[in-house]
Amino acid sequence: MIWIIVQVIIGFNLVFPLLLFLFYSLVKGIYRPKKPLDLPYQPDYAVIVTAYEQTDNLPSVVKSLLKLNYPNYLIYIVADKCDISGLNFDSDKVVLLRPEETLASNTRSHFYAINRFVRQHSHLTIIDSDNLVDPAYLDELNVYFNYGFKAVQGIREAKNLDTTFACLDAARDIYYHFYDGKVLFGAGSSATLAGSGMAFTTQLYVDCLGHLDITGAGFDKVLQAAILNRNERIAFTGSAIVYDEKTSRSDQLVSQRSRWINTWFKYFRYGFNIIGNGILKLSLNRFLFGLVLVRPPLFIFLLLSVLFMIINLVAGQLLISVLWATGLLIFVMGFILALLKSDTDDKIYSSLVNIPRFMFLQVLSLLKIIRPQKDNVATKHYADKQIDDIITDKREN
Repeated sequence: MIWIIVQVIIGFNLVFPLLLFLFYSLVKGIYRPKKPLDLPYQPDYAVIVTAYEQTDNLPSVVKSLLKLNYPNYLIYIVADKCDISGLNFDSDKVVLLRPEETLASNTRSHFYAINRFVRQHSHLTIIDSDNLVDPAYLDELNVYFNYGFKAVQGIREAKNLDTTFACLDAARDIYYHFYDGKVLFGAGSSATLAGSGMAFTTQLYVDCLGHLDITGAGFDKVLQAAILNRNERIAFTGSAIVYDEKTSRSDQLVSQRSRWINTWFKYFRYGFNIIGNGILKLSLNRFLFGLVLVRPPLFIFLLLSVLFMIINLVAGQLLISVLWATGLLIFVMGFILALLKSDTDDKIYSSLVNIPRFMFLQVLSLLKIIRPQKDNVATKHYADKQIDDIITDKREN
């Protein structure tokens, strides 16, 4: 019985994306925002940029932020454990903060900035030090804040497609943005948070995390669970664009994924509580979101699916093996659907033949999660394409 239950749980994750898409196709008009609110004020944004040890990309991210169309914002750079002697931002919109002691935590950096706000900002948005932003980023966030949402996740497009790893990393992001962002939100639930390119009312962010001290990766997992437990919905917009650096090297991939896998094992339990609340309170928002939270990382349930198919085949359970093969085919169809429904670069399609190697490196990441988390505070960044070139290329294409 346990063997059957385990197979059903893993197999469900193969078909869930397409089931969710079918449900979304039926109900998306019902849950589409109807009419903007008549807000008495325009949002005043704090753009919080966190950097740990590395400052090489800060001039580029600040340059892109200073080109934002929306005027009502200030940029707070928290340079944790950084040498800032070479940084000089000639703008009254930039507040450079260098903590006296090492924080080594995203939320500590965020609250370090919040506690030093020059003025009381109504909203805040989180940007990583390797990100670049589209000039219309804040304007597009405003669309959903004006509908009454208190949390909005934008889209993180690839800043670099210079290697096979970067392309496969981008393909993975497209899959998650499509199903965990656009489709999940359109189906009446909430978009999952991506760690950056997300914005909140300042009050909601403080209420959710102000009483906690979160170390290591995964603050976005805690934050989204706290938001859902308040029965708020996290909106998704594919028009608020952040350009995110994709992993371009194998060592970078293994280090980053080991941190992410460790985060899933640490926080996936939140999903069970949210599913339970969704059932008890008849909340579609919570129920669907909880199902997504308990889902294992892609490569884990894909490898388990192949393993279970082989075990059943060896054991003479031909019908069950065929069911597993069908489930894997349905998942592949769902993955391709996400790419086709998104603005996918041809380089990404060409890179898909290297998925087995990509998955092997993630297996190495799984083996690495026993390493101390202090070794995995932040991802090292290597992409160096200029901001103007990147945004110009994206708009032309």
